[in-house]
Amino acid sequence: MIRKTDPADKRCATISAVQKVLGGKWKIEILYYIGFEHICRFGALRRIIKNIAESSLTKQLRELEADGFILRYDYKEIPPHVEYSLSPLGESFMQVLKEMQKWGDRYLKRSNI
Repeated sequence: MIRKTDPADKRCATISAVQKVLGGKWKIEILYYIGFEHICRFGALRRIIKNIAESSLTKQLRELEADGFILRYDYKEIPPHVEYSLSPLGESFMQVLKEMQKWGDRYLKRSNI
């Protein structure tokens, strides 16, 4: 049995690394909307993820960019016009996300949530 306090080498290093990168409260949902719904503007993401604070969205987007999952393009316009898209790494994650969605759909049907 692995306890929370056990060193990382006793845990699955791969899953631990993935959780560290994608563990933010909103990151997977942000990737879903950018990747599958093609929502690429900050304001549009903020409107569709209703409960997210502007500062949280900014932080999560910056972390996803720093980790190589998304690309940020600043059009250098007034008013500001910034768009996000998936990087090749983010694109490679979409199949995983699709499988997670399928699993979630089956789980929700089974549990009547």
